[in-house]
Amino acid sequence: MSEKHTPEEICSQIRRDILRMVHAVQSGHPGGSLGCVEYFQALYGEIMNYSTDFTMDGKGEDLFFLSNGHISPVLYSTLARNGFFPVEELATFRKINSRLQGHPTTHEGLPGVRMASGSLGQGLSVAIGAAQAKKLNGDSSLVYSLHGDGELQEGQIWEALMYAAGKNVDNLISTIDYNGRQIDGDTDQVMPLGDLRAKLEAFGWEVLEEKNGNDYASVIKTLNLAKEKTGKKKPIAIMLYTEMGAGVDFMVGSHAWHGKAPSDAQLETALGQLPSSLSDY
Repeated sequence: MSEKHTPEEICSQIRRDILRMVHAVQSGHPGGSLGCVEYFQALYGEIMNYSTDFTMDGKGEDLFFLSNGHISPVLYSTLARNGFFPVEELATFRKINSRLQGHPTTHEGLPGVRMASGSLGQGLSVAIGAAQAKKLNGDSSLVYSLHGDGELQEGQIWEALMYAAGKNVDNLISTIDYNGRQIDGDTDQVMPLGDLRAKLEAFGWEVLEEKNGNDYASVIKTLNLAKEKTGKKKPIAIMLYTEMGAGVDFMVGSHAWHGKAPSDAQLETALGQLPSSLSDY
């Protein structure tokens, strides 16, 4: 796929998938999913070393853990569009007995999913454990994780941040989707994060900021820089500035679309803004 279509075309198609999946069952979380498309496709399209012949141990492969599991639509679409399972399976999203539940689960064995997530605050701890296991096994591969900015209001995150720095977990690149929105409104209104960069640095992390989180080339550049900084005794954090609902004019920047499905008319309007040379499922 990557040889025939540009990253921008693939990202547009992933956005189409997200909207159609959530609309079909009138349930799900489109806002954050739309905002993270460039990050996901950058990881699976260029940055990570992995095999679609999926195994849970992931020996010799880079691993990814989604902590804010409610944005499962973008994870599922990215995995399918990059060869982990048939694209047609996206049509089963949130349906009974589907492997594509509203929050990722492991009991159905969906390729690409290494942890059940959605109970916020836990993913960083899991990613740290995986990163330490790789070190113990002499595996030089990297571990990546993604977190919501609202998720950083969870106390377990800060314990994990302290632990990772204290134990020199320097094969870990954790990204924060810094869109300033969460289910109840702006993060600054719900629970201000303050000077997040200063806090992360005070906890002993190397911090990068990507101001253009919805620009594919910029995201690639920052992820590559993060990779260059691994192995230097510090875990790496990326503050990825994105727009919730990116790509759809009536959704962008609004927390109202955190967990709201589009109507028939809204879906038609949104899809009209997302051209793609790929086929819908």
